[in-house]
Amino acid sequence: MTIICFSHLRWNFVYQRPQHLLSRFAKNYTVYFIEEPIFHEDGDCYTILNSEENVHVIKQYLSNKDDSDVYKRQHDLLKIFLQQQAGSEYIFWYYSPMMYLFSKQFDPALIVYDCMDELSAFKFAPAGLKETEQELFDAADVVFTGGHSLYQAKKHLHHNIYPFPSSIEKEHFAKARINNQQPADQQNIPYPRLGFFGVLDERFDIELIREVATKKPEWNFILLGPIVKINPDDLPHNANIFYLGGKSYNELPAYVSGWDIALVPFALNESTRYISPTKTPEYLAAGKPVISTAITDVVNPYGEENLASIIHSAEEFIKAAEKILKQENKNAWLKKVDAFLKNNSWDNTFAEMNGIIKKGLAGKKQVINSKTTTYV
Repeated sequence: MTIICFSHLRWNFVYQRPQHLLSRFAKNYTVYFIEEPIFHEDGDCYTILNSEENVHVIKQYLSNKDDSDVYKRQHDLLKIFLQQQAGSEYIFWYYSPMMYLFSKQFDPALIVYDCMDELSAFKFAPAGLKETEQELFDAADVVFTGGHSLYQAKKHLHHNIYPFPSSIEKEHFAKARINNQQPADQQNIPYPRLGFFGVLDERFDIELIREVATKKPEWNFILLGPIVKINPDDLPHNANIFYLGGKSYNELPAYVSGWDIALVPFALNESTRYISPTKTPEYLAAGKPVISTAITDVVNPYGEENLASIIHSAEEFIKAAEKILKQENKNAWLKKVDAFLKNNSWDNTFAEMNGIIKKGLAGKKQVINSKTTTYV
């Protein structure tokens, strides 16, 4: 069986939910990952690149000489691809509802929508996204959501929907607990260090970091990740804030190992209303105390279980950080963290999702067989 994934995120952008899940599905399925088109001077075409995880990444190239009817041209490329590569049975897996517009005429064995975010609330969301997502909900056989709050918001839209919050690779981030060698661009930054990794976009609380960094100039803030959809000039540029750029997934434990506190400093707005940040359990697996703004899926469960400090202002941020920095022994807290994270893994999430997908495939085949049975 082949899985064909349609994503608004590029495979090599930031290693997150799609990469974690599809790399595991690639051990059991042939997985193709179709990215949004790139416009160039030549004709319409596509290329296939094989990732380290054995996921086949499809890059669509469309001629910028003719920008009319982009969806029809993507449909034509997809038709050629399906004829050449996909075989007779395939699953369509969506992260981008907008990509349903050029793929809905085909007949996959199953349609899966992994609704990881409320994309309509994001900056520069395409027109018609909500209506197209509703079409996808109507067509989908299985829907997953990226967290419990998003599940609560969407559960009335589908009869076969399941919440799957962010998971972790504990062994990967546990390396931060024993690493003693600091990356070159971080090793000379003074302590204490408060760090963040992820995309710096409209979800990032710029003013919170600016205010805390100004009030506590002796603290040093390390921010890792690409700057997207916001003007870099709008970010705070205090002397104690260090932007070290994007880092690979494999590099992250070494950076986190040198932090005193890990941050989830998201603004509370429409774009963060339903997010379930993967970095929260990753920080905890790395053994780092976490300070987070009051994101619903961080408050419950991490705040309620006293695994993360939830703050609502710069003053609360400073108080929480001062308390953490004074703590000399974190063994009891780490023991509680490890017990909580014991069964949290991307392997378990994959296994549960795969079971639901197999059940869905079996159910559809049973329906098809019942319709084609001839009684004499």
